[in-house]
Amino acid sequence: MRHTSMPFILLGTLFTAGGYGATFLISAWFRAQGGSDVDAGTTLSLALIGTLIGVPLVGWFAGTIDAARLAALGALGLACGYALLGSLDGVDPVYLPRLAALLIGLGWGMFYLGAPLALSERLSDAERGAGFTRFSAFQMTGICASPILLAVAMEQGGFALETTFLWVAAMGLTACLLLGTFAVREPRLRRETSLRPWIGKITTLARSSVIRPIVMVGLGGAVFSGMMAFQDSLTEGTRASASTFFAVHAGTAVVSRLLLARHLSLWPRTPLIICLLGCLIAGLVCLLGMPVHPGFQIAAAVLTGAGYGLLYPVIQTWAVNLSPLEDRHAALTWFVVAYFVGIFGFPAFGGWLLVTAGKTWFIWALVALAALELAVAVARKPQTAGRPLPSPE
Repeated sequence: MRHTSMPFILLGTLFTAGGYGATFLISAWFRAQGGSDVDAGTTLSLALIGTLIGVPLVGWFAGTIDAARLAALGALGLACGYALLGSLDGVDPVYLPRLAALLIGLGWGMFYLGAPLALSERLSDAERGAGFTRFSAFQMTGICASPILLAVAMEQGGFALETTFLWVAAMGLTACLLLGTFAVREPRLRRETSLRPWIGKITTLARSSVIRPIVMVGLGGAVFSGMMAFQDSLTEGTRASASTFFAVHAGTAVVSRLLLARHLSLWPRTPLIICLLGCLIAGLVCLLGMPVHPGFQIAAAVLTGAGYGLLYPVIQTWAVNLSPLEDRHAALTWFVVAYFVGIFGFPAFGGWLLVTAGKTWFIWALVALAALELAVAVARKPQTAGRPLPSPE
């Protein structure tokens, strides 16, 4: 792949990820309309349905249609969702914000599998680790910078939240053009005439160690969505600011990914994952101290930014590189499906827990999920036919 083509997919990723980052403001939008975190969680569940439609579509058709083109279509779908959300005057009729969330989820799901798949197909095994890490750095920048910049636009520029959603729609359209340009500049060398099977291959993946990063990313996605989507509610009544958490978390994740992109694949995987999950758990515990002092939130943002920020590309590379060549497409597809189950599936439960049980129990629930992810990481490898599989460690 030509180096001059890389900026197109990276900038397209930055803008599309900004669209997902704007979902962190949907909770604030519902509260402004007289709703609650329960309403926001229920609506985001529709985004989960959208992703569970978008991901399989890319999984099946990425052989006959270039994954980069499918990612561009995903950015367009996300833009349409925000255009609809930005045009609403309130939550009634209730199906309209849910339709917007469905479109956002559909677009984000198509992009989230299509873009890394397009990148993976154009990189060698040796290049894939660093490529995924840089890709995820731009993705994290978009996810976390978007709510910060939108908040500044509302507070300093006087823009309404609905207007900022329309700006997000414009970003999605820009991303669509960038990803489409990447597809034209870097055409695939190999084309297929049939759909790619991936659903049935879960039985093969389940018998190998590849199932572990797939389960881990689902648990990690639930933790990430919990601490990001409800950050406004967690900081309410304290001197801490949600924008500060987004900025520090994103800055830590992006800088660590860019600085360590070439080194992560050289370090022993299991000790590295244990260390990163330890940072994530410590950061979540620090959230309990926010009512005491804002410094605890800064510590939480740094620890979770380093822990989660570096963990994701590590286990993504694990899932792809250690799969047989014929199963890599299925492994990446199931990896993304598991991620979205966590990302969009948890807010409905998390919103209910936050409203009914309070912040402390909510945070401890996130800690429990991260601890379970750690348990999966260090679990013994599954065995087949009475003997252990070759160790990938």
